[in-house]
Amino acid sequence: MEVASNLPGIRAVRDSKTPAGPALIFSSSAWTRFLTCITDGTLNV
Repeated sequence: MEVASNLPGIRAVRDSKTPAGPALIFSSSAWTRFLTCITDGTLNV
């Protein structure tokens, strides 16, 4: 997985094994919340 953090206000995530494939786009704040939930164990999937 690769995460582009050089785009203003968004985070683009793609499969590093398929760089020409699709990317998921998240707002910076949504990405931060996602990482926080992973870190503190509150992600419910």
